[in-house]
Formats: sequence, structure tokens, C-alpha cells
Amino acid sequence: MGGFFGTVSKAECVTDLFYGTDYNSHLGTKRGGLATYAQGEGFMRSIHNLESSYFRTKFESELPKFKGNSGIGIISDTDPQPIVINSHLGKFAIVTVAKINNITELERDLLAANMHFSEMSLGKTNQTELIALLIVQGKNFVDGIENVFNKIKGSCSMLILTEDGIIAARDKWGRTPIVIGKKEGAYAATSESSSLPNLDYEIEKYVGPGEIIRLRADGMEQMRKPNEGMQICSFLWVYYGFPVSCYEGRNVEEVRFMSGYKMGQKDDSEVDCACGIPDSGVGMALGYAEGKGIPYHRAIAKYTPTWPRSFTPANQEMRSLVAKMKLIPNRAMLEGKRVLFCDDSIVRGTQLRDNVKILFDYGAKEIHMRIACPPLIYGCPFIGFTSSKSDLELITRRMIKEIEGDENKNLEKYATTDSPEYKKMVQMIADRFGLSSLKFNTLETLVEAIGLPKCKVCTHCFDGSSSF
Repeated sequence: MGGFFGTVSKAECVTDLFYGTDYNSHLGTKRGGLATYAQGEGFMRSIHNLESSYFRTKFESELPKFKGNSGIGIISDTDPQPIVINSHLGKFAIVTVAKINNITELERDLLAANMHFSEMSLGKTNQTELIALLIVQGKNFVDGIENVFNKIKGSCSMLILTEDGIIAARDKWGRTPIVIGKKEGAYAATSESSSLPNLDYEIEKYVGPGEIIRLRADGMEQMRKPNEGMQICSFLWVYYGFPVSCYEGRNVEEVRFMSGYKMGQKDDSEVDCACGIPDSGVGMALGYAEGKGIPYHRAIAKYTPTWPRSFTPANQEMRSLVAKMKLIPNRAMLEGKRVLFCDDSIVRGTQLRDNVKILFDYGAKEIHMRIACPPLIYGCPFIGFTSSKSDLELITRRMIKEIEGDENKNLEKYATTDSPEYKKMVQMIADRFGLSSLKFNTLETLVEAIGLPKCKVCTHCFDGSSSF
């Protein structure tokens, strides 16, 4: 994934840019970048690797070199960004949150048209540079961005820093969000609305699917109207989103709470308390406890000072180590109790067995697990959902392969809640990890908690539905 922040102001923008970008750090851990534009001095850019340190520690000492009233920043799990381009459209810097599935084909077409790539990462084309080259094929920025929308398979939202402000363009299906903030003398555009409050911005607008907005310090201009269709990623509310963020007017924590509340009302399991797996399982567990009428206990806590989210390291061994080390069980709250844990999802399930064993070793009488979303049956072709290279990395597909001998067989049946195939798969996962019981939220409950029409929300990873 990744997240960006851009601001244009009547005053110096560097402080807002620095902290606003930092507030997207939960969306990625690989690279960070900043670019500013100052009249008379031009564009300034810096990119750092974040795999061994945090964004703030990498960029704080460099801030004095950045000047100007406008800038963009990125936290990225893909290529080094921002890219700075000089073209017939003028000079500009660009950051993207994108996944391009047909990058090889587009690279071939651009090279055949006598274009060249200068930004290489690990021997591969930088996808943000490729997007920039598609933009400069247009007669203007709107035409060029529409060229990106029409050519790529996947998704792309972007911020473009020009000599005349910032252009924000949301993916044509709205799979990833852009939120516009406003305060006296300044505008901001960001992936996460949680970037805005502490910098004194108020939410001004949720950019629509395919909509293009130009921001200047004194106003906002619509350059392209939004598309009718939308397929915003439902997993933003389940996992990626920061609790105080809002997308399409729907708050992340509220959605997590309601999904847990509705599940708790329907669940007939007999347990002593509920506990959330930090961080994204906590809101669901608080809702579950209230819906079921049982206490919420913190039987496991996250050591927050140093451990990032466990999905981010590309190496599976390191990912498992991070997942283990960041969560510390509390024997006093576990001993002799029937504890129900809530978590956002089960993707690979690689560390779940060890975690469950530890909880039993610490004296838990029963360990029940409730998951905020349906089982993940399909890999995501639209955004950088995980670092998985194959659908067989999904625990569900491995179970299906054990049952069917083919991980691609009868997927619709396994994705149908309470079908015989679904029940067998879920029970196998529960048995594999030694859980007293395991239940997943239904797709209907999740969509109801999000509060948007089903046709506006992408649920491909759960049911295989898709719009291209």
C-alpha cells in the first residue's frame, strides 16, 4: 500500500507537509519521499529508505533545505518517489498510490514509442515514472491522467505538484481514497483524513472516483467530474485505515465497532470476556463486547514503541518474528478464562498457531476467535493488498487444496457463508490452529457496518466480484 499528503498554502508549507506525510506511516514501511516547490528556486526532492528507521528520523534533519508554499509527500511500499519531470506540460513532481498489473506491456509500448526510463528500482521500471510518462502523452494534465486511467490495469491515485499548485486525481474506480482538507490560507490532499485535525484542517471534500481537483492556496477547482461507479476497497475499514480516519464519510473505528457489535448480538458462544488483537482488532472487540453484553479485557497488549505492523516486511521469517515480538500476553487476564479474541482478518495464518499455543500456555481455558471480515478467498488484483506472490499464500486456498486437490476448485462454494464447503474450510482452519471456535463475519454484516451500497464497495477478495 502507501499513503500521500500534499499541501499548498499562502505561508511556508514544510511543517504541515512533514507531519501530514508522517501521519500516513501506518500504510507503508519501505520508502518515504518529499518534494516542495519554491518560486525562484524550483523543485526540491528527497527520498529515503524506511526499512530500518521511521519517516520522522530520516527527514527531520533535512527539513531546512525544503522551501516553498506547496509540497507533496509519500509513504510507499513500492518504488522510490516522488519523481520530478520536465515535459511539454511543464515541470512537475508526482507521487502515486498504485498497482499496475500490465506494467511490462506498458513499458514495451513506451519504449517502442522512443520513450526511456531513468528511474530503475532493483532492475525494474519505477511505476511512478511510468505513470508520469503516460501523463505527458496527453495534451494537458486532464488528458494525460485520463490516459493513465485508460491504459493501466489495476489502480492509481496520485498527487501532482506543479509550479501552480497541486493536482489530486483519484483512481477511476475510487479503490483508494483522497480527502481534501481546508484551513485559513491553505488546502491539503491526503490518503488519510487522520492527517488533518492536528494540523488544523477540516475535511472539505471526499474526492470522487476518477475526479481531478486542482488546489491553490486561495481555492479549489474541479478539473474533471467524478465517475458514477465506485469500488472503494472494503479492507480499508477492516485493516488498513487508522481508527480516526474517514472514507466516503464513514469512520473507520465506527465501522469496526458496528461490525463487532452486530456479530456479538448474533453469537451464541459462552465466553467470559472479549479482547481485541492490537491494533485493528480492538474496535471490533469493543463492539462485540457491547453487543454480546460481556466485559472487554485487555488480555494481550502491543508493545508500541518499536514494533511496526507485521504485514509489512517482505521476508516471511521476519514478518513472523515481528508478529510474535510486538504482542505480549497477560497471564493475569488469561488464566482460567474463556477468552474470545477479535482480529481484522486471517491472511496467511503463519503466526496464529504459535500465538494460540502461547495463550493456552498462559492458562487460558478456551480460546475463541472472531474475524471482522469474511474469509479471504481471492488475491487482490487492484491494490497492493499484501506482499503475497501467490494465492496459495492464503490460508483458505491451502485448505481448499487439501480438500479438493486443486486450490482453484469450487471457490464460489467456499466463499458462500454456511455452505457445506465453507463450514468444512472454517473448521479445518480452527482445528489447524487449536482454536476452541472460529467464526468469520458475513459479507452482508460487513457491508451493512460500512454503510455504503454493496455496488460501491469492492469485496473481490471475499466473493470474487470485480469491476474493471
